[in-house]
Amino acid sequence: MSDYDVIVIGAGPGGYTAALQTAKNGLKTAVIEKDSLGGVCLNVGCIPSKSLLKNAELARTLRKDAKTFGISCDNLNMDYSSAVERSRKVSKRLNQGVAYLLKNAGVDVYFGKAEFTDDHTLHIFMNDGSEKDMTADAIIIACGTKPVEIPGMLPDGEKILNYRQAILQTSLPKRVVIIGGGAIGVEFATILNGYGAAVTIVEMQSHLLPNEDAEAGAELERSFKKQGIKVKTGTALCGVDKTDEGVVVHLKQDEKESTVEADQVVIVVGFRSNAPELGLEKAGVSLTARGWVETDEMCRTSVSHIYAIGDAAGKVLLAHTAEAMGRLAGDLIAGKAPAPLRYDLMPHATYSHPQVASFGYTEESAKAAGIAYKTAKAGFIANGKALGLGENEGWVKLLCDAETNAIIGTVLVGPEVSELLPELSLAAMHNLTAVDIARNVHAHPTLSEVIMEAAMELG
Repeated sequence: MSDYDVIVIGAGPGGYTAALQTAKNGLKTAVIEKDSLGGVCLNVGCIPSKSLLKNAELARTLRKDAKTFGISCDNLNMDYSSAVERSRKVSKRLNQGVAYLLKNAGVDVYFGKAEFTDDHTLHIFMNDGSEKDMTADAIIIACGTKPVEIPGMLPDGEKILNYRQAILQTSLPKRVVIIGGGAIGVEFATILNGYGAAVTIVEMQSHLLPNEDAEAGAELERSFKKQGIKVKTGTALCGVDKTDEGVVVHLKQDEKESTVEADQVVIVVGFRSNAPELGLEKAGVSLTARGWVETDEMCRTSVSHIYAIGDAAGKVLLAHTAEAMGRLAGDLIAGKAPAPLRYDLMPHATYSHPQVASFGYTEESAKAAGIAYKTAKAGFIANGKALGLGENEGWVKLLCDAETNAIIGTVLVGPEVSELLPELSLAAMHNLTAVDIARNVHAHPTLSEVIMEAAMELG
């Protein structure tokens, strides 16, 4: 007889959600976490970064736009360490909340590192130095990822930083180079620029946010340059030299080499799975060539009673995707029949200034898939709510199937556009058309009116 019905490896957004779901379904559940409840997202990722972004928004307004709002800021003093302290308090509060939820649900929590010894047994190296074996009828892998490290440019926490070190440091660098123009890179650029740091962001691909619509990346680049952020796209990192003053970053663009001097370089170029560290071969669980756990549409691995969710599965590396996968796996193990997830409709949100949000097909991916589509755009430039906020840059672009007019994707650039996604992704999930969106009355004045205006062009 097993020790538990379900053991979850990892207590990030996917792991603790899965554990709560299996416990809710009446299954005896345990969670094994080697670090902190809530995982990267809650402790050193999406939650503290949003706190810092709010501080940066206030700092940017007072530094650059105070006169626009009739505010005088003589002798303005901004304490970056206080912003970081606030972000830590936010994370701590949510960490404690996760602990309460797990305890209240009757989930046993063990702090340590898990390794498989067979397909039902885990050997736990406890953080207190002890070791123990635990068995379960079903196991959920939710072990997350770690940052990709570049040989010869390993982070030291002082002059070369990864995202974890950058989000925890309490001092503001005067000059910083950010390597990687994905979501994390542009959010760090937004934070540091808001506080007045001189920021250069370097991206190897042709536009910022390379996994997003190219037009959105170009729009964000234009806005960044207006804010004083230097952007170098189509540029490769060749090396980093440490100096007494900071770093010299060596770059190459179109065979032309250049250097940038800075106090620090922050490297955020991607992630790799922690799954290869779990001894999965002893359980018979298959990995992809890149180290992700192979799963089917229902999160099952090559071993039917072992599941993988969240970043470990490598499908969509976002916290809300992990949570959705956790709920699905938790219900499936309990004998329920949940519907498969639509990964193509998962929302993507980047909390830069301005924000970028999307789901579904981009124009590039629709063309690659041979899908006939049509688009419509509407801008925030004349939107009453955006003008009132003093943030009327950006636009909404809708993609619809050329024949049915059903919404198949969207990308938005502008103020708080992450909050506008659910209307559109819900419409896509239920095969609604641009006509349906256009007929839905949107409150005035709201940012969402821009969605209605774009839909009217297609309706």
